[in-house]
Amino acid sequence: MSVSRPSLGRLILVPALITLAVTLVRLVGELSRWSPSLFNREPGGPGALVGIVWLIPVFGIYFALRLVRAGDGPSSAGRAIGWAALAFALNTAALIATIKLFPASPVMQLGILTLSSWLAIAVARPGWPALWRVLLAYGLAARIPVLVVMFVAIFLGWDSHYAKPRPDFPPMGKWGLFFWTALLPQMSVWIYLTIVGGVIFGALTLVVRRLMRGDAGEGVPGASVSAGA
Repeated sequence: MSVSRPSLGRLILVPALITLAVTLVRLVGELSRWSPSLFNREPGGPGALVGIVWLIPVFGIYFALRLVRAGDGPSSAGRAIGWAALAFALNTAALIATIKLFPASPVMQLGILTLSSWLAIAVARPGWPALWRVLLAYGLAARIPVLVVMFVAIFLGWDSHYAKPRPDFPPMGKWGLFFWTALLPQMSVWIYLTIVGGVIFGALTLVVRRLMRGDAGEGVPGASVSAGA
């Protein structure tokens, strides 16, 4: 039997608080100049082991299992993966094309990627609408605090990846820097990665669980996880 699903706010509350804590720990670690392998201060902070991007698969799986328990699973796990994979492929193709067409214009690249990311977000929705909604809400709850941190870091000139554009970015004022390097990516590219990544990991978890159990479904209404699309 399915259990009642908690409200959207209650469902994402604890994950959002954990994500906020990781964001604040990372900020403190960068400003305190702790280990670069954990808290990389370089533009983009590549490879830093402390970061909220690593929480995407964790909470994608968590939300997926909670929804299935409440009888709000996908009509097919394969279909959910397929739509998310299509969204990923489309946005990746857009990224490659943009880099080739505008190799010397990071601003143009960001502008186009913002649009293609939201298109990809829309494409991913039909696979598992319930999980899509939860991940959208969680993505906003995760990224809005990052926006606040980046705003303060940029305007106060902190030595943090939150305030540093990529090396090829054209010179511009702090408001321009905030718009192009914080607002647009956080409210598009990172939301896209949260949703698409979360759906893929969540749906794959259902497939693996089904294979381990050797059964044909999840045993709750609305939670069929057949591998076919």
